[in-house]
Amino acid sequence: MLTALARRQHFAKAAKDCAMSQPAFSMRIRNLEEKLGVSIVRRGNRFQGLTGEGEMIVRRARGILDDAKALEQEVAASRGEVTGTLMLGVVPTATAFAAQVVNRLHEIHPRILVHIDVTTSMAIQQRILDGTIDAGVTYSDSVPPGLVTITDLYEESYVLLAPETMVAQGGDSISWQAAAELPLSLLEPGMQNRRILDRIFAGQELKPEVMSESSGFMSAIIMAREGAVATILPRALADALGPIAGTRALALVSAGEVESQARPICLACLQRTPELTTVASLRRVVAAFAQ
Repeated sequence: MLTALARRQHFAKAAKDCAMSQPAFSMRIRNLEEKLGVSIVRRGNRFQGLTGEGEMIVRRARGILDDAKALEQEVAASRGEVTGTLMLGVVPTATAFAAQVVNRLHEIHPRILVHIDVTTSMAIQQRILDGTIDAGVTYSDSVPPGLVTITDLYEESYVLLAPETMVAQGGDSISWQAAAELPLSLLEPGMQNRRILDRIFAGQELKPEVMSESSGFMSAIIMAREGAVATILPRALADALGPIAGTRALALVSAGEVESQARPICLACLQRTPELTTVASLRRVVAAFAQ
């Protein structure tokens, strides 16, 4: 209940997650406060956060839940089974790679249930540290050193997906300057991929013509297929999608470059002792992909 409240920052939403009524949920929290003799929650007309003691108790509560989860998975592993729920955070640009990894994981361990949460690199960083996800597929430079184990996966490079009518001339590549002159649909500015693209454009003193923004790639891909805009996709996603009728995928290059500017993608996992069997299985599958 405490971890749900810390995650949701809202009594009613946390109570729903725990399949309880809000009054019953609130009473259980108050009973715990009375038992421990401290205030866990800062209260007003609405939830105002946890007290310092509350933050400490939540950290310990997450450790208890981790230990219980590890025990359940170890017992199953002793019977020759790898089972349990794996919470995986994935940045939008890595969804195609993550889907391939999950497919492979399920082939080997069909009793692992993977819950994929497509979210920002900042959210993945925070949720790895607070224990609400088990692992993240994210940008290497967004992962804090120390408490997290990093497995390098691949270099993210970019292609322009454009209606055939917009890029009828030329070969298999296009310059960032030419791309900036096209009507573009990109991810929202808060997404790491968008910040990367903005830095690439700014580094070449370019101001792209952004016509629309979204939290995912699907709407931009559909708009490109319909001939309205072009978009910039990670190559891994473009390769996974394959040819899209009415569009062309062109490598993005700068003057003097052979390949487009790339960013490293990694698997990040919180260091645990013992390691969850689901996470260990994921790391083995990822290691095979990264070879």
